[in-house]
Amino acid sequence: MAMTLRLTPDDERALRLLAEEQGISRQEATVRAIHEAAARHVREEQVRELSKRARDRYADLLKRLGE
Repeated sequence: MAMTLRLTPDDERALRLLAEEQGISRQEATVRAIHEAAARHVREEQVRELSKRARDRYADLLKRLGE
C-alpha cells in the first residue's frame, strides 16, 4: 500500500537528520518511528491498565495508609 507523506520543511529536516544519524533511508526512519511510537503507546496503555487494577484492588489499604 502506497502513501504520500506531506511534511513541513522543519519535519523534513528532522526526518533527514534522523535518517542520516541512523544511516538509513528516510522511508526506513519513518517506518521505525511509527513502530516505536506504536509500541510505546501500547506499553503506556498497559501500564495505565495495570495501575488502575492495583489502585482498585488496594483502594482500602491506600486509603488507610493516607490517613
